[in-house]
Amino acid sequence: MSNTLELLKDLISCASVTPDDAGCQEILVARLTPLGFSAECLNFADTQNIWLRRGTSEPLFTFLGHTDVVPPGSLNAWLSPPFAPTVRDGKLYGRGAADMKGGIAAFITAVGRFVAAFPDHQGSIAVMMTSDEEGIATNGVVKVVEVLERRNEKIDWCLVGEPSSDKKIGDVIRVGRRGSLCARLTVAGIQGHVAYPELAENPIHTFAPALKALTEEIWDHGNASFPPTRLQISNINAGTGAENIIPGNLEVQFNLRFSTELDERAIKQRTHAILDQYNFKYGLQWRLSGKPFLTGAGELIAATHAAIKSVTGFETRDDTGGGTSDGRFIAPTGAEVIELGPLNESIHKINEHIALDDLEILSRIYEQVLVNLLARPPD
Repeated sequence: MSNTLELLKDLISCASVTPDDAGCQEILVARLTPLGFSAECLNFADTQNIWLRRGTSEPLFTFLGHTDVVPPGSLNAWLSPPFAPTVRDGKLYGRGAADMKGGIAAFITAVGRFVAAFPDHQGSIAVMMTSDEEGIATNGVVKVVEVLERRNEKIDWCLVGEPSSDKKIGDVIRVGRRGSLCARLTVAGIQGHVAYPELAENPIHTFAPALKALTEEIWDHGNASFPPTRLQISNINAGTGAENIIPGNLEVQFNLRFSTELDERAIKQRTHAILDQYNFKYGLQWRLSGKPFLTGAGELIAATHAAIKSVTGFETRDDTGGGTSDGRFIAPTGAEVIELGPLNESIHKINEHIALDDLEILSRIYEQVLVNLLARPPD
């Protein structure tokens, strides 16, 4: 059994459903402190965070990851228990195998090999872990970054081990992410009997034209780095469950994944302008999950492209698609941030898995990135 596979099995065996770390970070501390890493717990509320660093000089390279996973769903639908890592047909099955314990295992073993080969490497290496990325992410990386900023501990390069790959390991890296703005809309009506609609006001009916307008709005056309902004309805709820009652209220949840062509303020203004065209009473609550960010051409992207080419023989593609990641909290500090990790085909699904060969390829790519950026030949 490879060192990377062994570590990944240990991590999957920890039932770390967000925001519970379930012992994962202890495993990582045990792996890294013998290599000269100092460990600092930065826990907030119910979230566990760990900051591990080797060296004090600049530049600072950081691997970023999360030990929490989404709930497994129906246990009966899994071919093997989600927290009992199982190898089958050249793949390792278990919740978190791809998102993102596979990436964590790969970069921990990559660090081990790199430090053994270059014990006096340039700069510093850090590993930042949180247990709340799959939740609302209020007590994780965002809080750790605040601590680092207060003491002027600056990250130069950050590689997030999120599952970025599409068809084969390393074929896509994320060099940025769209912003994410969530909204909860409440529309007020008047409850009544369906046989007497003139005595009631149905909020579903009054909202329907606005729903069409919101979903057909062309928010922007995107740009060279980002696709156009999109609004998606995620939930609509109304009614008492009875078939003869006009509901008194309607609740709608929606999300906009937005490009750098827009900002939070402009989206809010345009949304209110659309809603105000229609004659109904409403309330609107907003939550900004993250602003868009983009890492331009620089040393980290160049080193990663070269590493993927060296290990796999093919060229990678830069992309900004997908959901949000904790990289959105690192980018505003001025760090170069990219995401490179396992295939994303099975993430959050029943029978989540990672190919054993992919795990080893990914670890070798991570090691080569470190070599390209921090290697110092032995004296």
